[in-house]
Amino acid sequence: MLEKADIINIKNAIRKSIDQNEIPGANLLVFKNGEEIFYHEDGLASKEEQTPIRRDTIFRLYSMTKPITAAATMILVERGMIDLYEPVGKYLEGFRNQLVAEDGDLVPVKREMRIKDLFNMTSGLLYGGECEAGKATEKIFKEIDEKLFTENALTTIEIANKLGRCPLAFHPGEYWAYGVSADVLAAIIEVVSGMKYGEFLKKELFDPLDMKDTAFYVPIEKRDRLANTYEADGKGELVLYTGNYLGIIQSMDREPAYEAGGAGLVSTIDDYAKFSLMLMNGGSYNGVNIMHPKTVSYMTSKTLNPEQQKGFVSWYELEGHSYGNLMRVLTDTTRAGTIGSQNEYGWDGWLGCYFANCPTDNLNFLFMTQKTNTGTMEITRKLRNIIISSCSEV
Repeated sequence: MLEKADIINIKNAIRKSIDQNEIPGANLLVFKNGEEIFYHEDGLASKEEQTPIRRDTIFRLYSMTKPITAAATMILVERGMIDLYEPVGKYLEGFRNQLVAEDGDLVPVKREMRIKDLFNMTSGLLYGGECEAGKATEKIFKEIDEKLFTENALTTIEIANKLGRCPLAFHPGEYWAYGVSADVLAAIIEVVSGMKYGEFLKKELFDPLDMKDTAFYVPIEKRDRLANTYEADGKGELVLYTGNYLGIIQSMDREPAYEAGGAGLVSTIDDYAKFSLMLMNGGSYNGVNIMHPKTVSYMTSKTLNPEQQKGFVSWYELEGHSYGNLMRVLTDTTRAGTIGSQNEYGWDGWLGCYFANCPTDNLNFLFMTQKTNTGTMEITRKLRNIIISSCSEV
């Protein structure tokens, strides 16, 4: 459990990070054995209006949307509505007859991309980059941005089909690379369920778990609770960021045509904690069953083979980890750069939102902030080390 000295260390670490303009503000929530043992908030949600971070502050999740998309996918798997070995082209026509950029040429895929490839980021789809596959994806996101506020805004399925026509960085299943796979999964869920992705999540996850503030936009009556986003100005200060990134409307002030399964959700620390606790509890929360324990066990396990793992190794801050089902999984605590426990899993987001579930220690915690290009940053690792070292099972 957290002792008085640990709590002081946590508060001091967060305050120092704020004072050094590493983050504008943050909140932190820790659970042990399913019970809340610590909450702390500090800093500002809006520097311009001097609005403090509160427990009900709403944050843009960006890639912390992905574990929710993994759960949504597993709900359909568990019900026999999809099979992970089905070709993506069965549901999305843009994924038929795909090509791979290889040695300056475009060659046919050795096999069709499968849903399982999307689930494990072994699809060959990228977010961007200098290679031909990355440049093609960047052109799609440019088109998304150009049409974002028009009546011709691209939808989740339209975008997925366009991504499917981009050349792949490698043959499906042969390697690992972080990319837009989760966004394509959202489109498959729309096709299979017959409803918009946000409607599916509301029906199957958000309403049952009482996640009242989690959605793809923020209605006007809640907008004063939405934190601002900040970026480093290169001179040691934080300045307001107003750009629209990865097709996500920064203001979150309207229902988007594109409900991005890899980046689009907003949430509060308490809402996401309910999702986190559901996974820790084997698929149920407060008497509500979302998935079976065996399904959660599969979803929270590593899946990369040795060849695919070579792609993940380049992410040096995640030494000792592997990947599977849109989350990191700690596999070797001796190689990790932070104190951790075997089979710990979770993910983070572009603006610094973070969660970790540690089943071995019956411990989970969440950290929320809004600063660009952060993910798992220095302050997050410092907090991890304090919390896990203090709360781990002997």
